[in-house]
Amino acid sequence: MTADPKLLLPGDCALLLVDQQAGLAFGVGSIDRQTLLNNSVALAKTAKTFGVPVIASTSATKVYSGPLMPAIQAVLPDVQPIDRRSMNVWEDETVREAILATGRRRLLVSGLLTEACVTFAVLSALAEGLEVFVVADTCGGLTVEGHQLALRRMEAAGAIPTSWIQVLLELQRDWTRRATYDEARAIVEAHGGGYGIGLAYARDMIHPS
Repeated sequence: MTADPKLLLPGDCALLLVDQQAGLAFGVGSIDRQTLLNNSVALAKTAKTFGVPVIASTSATKVYSGPLMPAIQAVLPDVQPIDRRSMNVWEDETVREAILATGRRRLLVSGLLTEACVTFAVLSALAEGLEVFVVADTCGGLTVEGHQLALRRMEAAGAIPTSWIQVLLELQRDWTRRATYDEARAIVEAHGGGYGIGLAYARDMIHPS
């Protein structure tokens, strides 16, 4: 199958997780927090399934925000979050260098809060010349309006909004790709709501036990 260069490929992108921490999630008002966690875990599983490099950065872990959320860390046990002081990960040389060291020029961004740390990272990565995709349903803002305004600002600057399920389906693209079929399908069944229920139902109907 001929690859469309406009579509994401597992070998051309990296995932940046920004401040996926409980202390910050407490302030999220743009999305139900359990839904946010569900989506973020699904995205982490997607990155792991397709071999997408993951850079995680945290802030104020000892004084307010806490560690990377355990449910996400459990999916990515080999990812060591890089703690920093600046709200903008791009102003932390260690994080910036870790992102650039992947050699990937397409960056998926997920995190908290949309109005601040997500926006700052995205705008700076765009200025660096990266193509940036904001996984919007794995980002949380203080308010619905604040989240939407931040997304509009990032999109106006050149970022591309997407969702975790679109990322997964875009990377898989063909259900005959057996290498990632079982893992990708399991992610959808566990985290994809009605679509996941439908996949499980179809599997049971086609292959009854």
